[in-house]
Amino acid sequence: MNTLSYKTLSAKKETVERKWHIVDAEGQVVGRMSSQIAHILRGKHKPSFTPHVDTGDFVIVINAEKARFTGNKMKDKQYLSHSGYMGGQKSRTPAEYMVKKPIFPIEHAVKGMLPKNKLGKTMFKKLFVYAGSEHPHIAQKPEKLEFTK
Repeated sequence: MNTLSYKTLSAKKETVERKWHIVDAEGQVVGRMSSQIAHILRGKHKPSFTPHVDTGDFVIVINAEKARFTGNKMKDKQYLSHSGYMGGQKSRTPAEYMVKKPIFPIEHAVKGMLPKNKLGKTMFKKLFVYAGSEHPHIAQKPEKLEFTK
């Protein structure tokens, strides 16, 4: 009889190896790109993925102002926020955010695709979004990540 034991190896916080990826958002559809970014932040692309451990990589998104929406979403989609006071609900379109804070639509979309707990918050901290093509993470030597359009 064979005495091999097959054990499932769970990743631990100390054993996780993280890479840095860079994504160029120019011409990319926000929702499709965000789902792939969330996949990498979560660590589901690795064979060592463990649901209760943050096994994901770091992601840098550049040219966020050049990302696009399909159809009429740029003027029809609404982002709602509430101040907490009576009548304090505000709604803004992606076109308004692209003028004031172009990183918001990508951050909002990715955050909505991550777990809603402490683990999701730590995953979200590994996302860096920049409106232009410059970023301060050159020392980390990020690998270019290509998504299919």
